[in-house]
Amino acid sequence: MNTPILRHVANLWTFMGHPSPENEWSLDQKLQAIKEAGFDGVCWGPIPGLKEGLARHGLFFLGGMSSGKATDFPKLLGELKECGAHHVNVQMADEDTLTPEATGLALLLMEEGRKLGLEPAVEVHRDTWTETTEENYALADAYQKITSKLLPISWDFSHISVVKHLRPDNYIEKMIVRPDLIQRAQQFHFRPFNGHHCQVPVTDGKGNLTQEVKDWLPFAEAVLKCWLAGNRDNGREIFVCPEMGPVAGGYNLSTLPNSWEDAKILRSEIEKLWQQVSAP
Repeated sequence: MNTPILRHVANLWTFMGHPSPENEWSLDQKLQAIKEAGFDGVCWGPIPGLKEGLARHGLFFLGGMSSGKATDFPKLLGELKECGAHHVNVQMADEDTLTPEATGLALLLMEEGRKLGLEPAVEVHRDTWTETTEENYALADAYQKITSKLLPISWDFSHISVVKHLRPDNYIEKMIVRPDLIQRAQQFHFRPFNGHHCQVPVTDGKGNLTQEVKDWLPFAEAVLKCWLAGNRDNGREIFVCPEMGPVAGGYNLSTLPNSWEDAKILRSEIEKLWQQVSAP
């Protein structure tokens, strides 16, 4: 049996202003903390010193980029490859992009990725072409019609939940509707959410899990089960990022628990789910 592997990925975004805006950690301090917390890799852009730091701490690099211009793709992807990336998370185009244009961009993105030996995936994200399920699936269907292949997607269900104003009791019904695309994917942003907030706190400030994250965990388990149903014996990797956003940018609030501390606890909860669902 060729068992699939879950790789835990930390996003450097989580560390913005950590531990305080006036005394933010250095890159090396962040990478050391990521390694010590049990993460396998880091998602971010190609910043100075990152490639060397990742090698020093034994972490892999999952690249991130954002663009709606096909002419930008070769340069952006090349820079990520130079920094050591193989898989790339891509926020592509804008929410008002038309399907034919988005399809053309996706085709060019994947072609440029193949030329460089990279595996890009289009992220589900607000204010991009994949903002709604209708746009996301229209792009996937158009891509499949042309290529006969499933579109590589980086799933962040928090954006769908907010746009569609979902409830915990219909997360699975409303969001696990294309198992084929979930099983094709390798990148997942497991940020806990509800229908009003794309990020809810993991803990209550006293070390206890919040009710909101308890409501979300069954959905995360269902996603992992769905993915495993199509990847049980093929040895593929699944990259899961407990992507807790910082106060800077508004994902976290100043009165809520620290994003990095919550991300570490969320990583542990995801690992527990993985051990449960991947058991023989």
